[in-house]
Amino acid sequence: MTIYYLYQKKYGFYIGHSARFTGQSCFPHGFKGIFISGGAKIGSNCVIFQNVTIGSNSLPNSKRVGSPTIGNNVYIGAGAALIGNISIGNDCRIGANCTVYKDVEENSIVTSAELIVRKSDMIMNNKFYKWTIDGPAYFKDGKWIMEKDQEIILKLYNKL
Repeated sequence: MTIYYLYQKKYGFYIGHSARFTGQSCFPHGFKGIFISGGAKIGSNCVIFQNVTIGSNSLPNSKRVGSPTIGNNVYIGAGAALIGNISIGNDCRIGANCTVYKDVEENSIVTSAELIVRKSDMIMNNKFYKWTIDGPAYFKDGKWIMEKDQEIILKLYNKL
């Protein structure tokens, strides 16, 4: 535990001991500024950028007392805050600096602080890519996998 607390202090993050991850998540910029409250549930293959808050609501007279539940393949932009007993469906995108305090259906995109939610038929690619010597690779199930789809590769290189 001492190593955890030293690392936590050095990088300025907090992940509550009762937070639960059902699979591995990707933290593209490390844990810098990330706060995940105890009781939060986070699905597999989630991408969580810097300064994200996944926080509990502990106001007893509030409608959403508790912690967020986040589905699989959710992409959470930098500075986003997901607060209270809310449910974020699978394959959603939460835009940078959004404050989310309501449930979000799967395959939805949240795009502003006013919580504008747009339902999509299906979000096919919530992958986080990094560039390697051999080309783009994406994070899935705790591993970096080389992208093989030529159409996606061309889009990543702005050739389409």
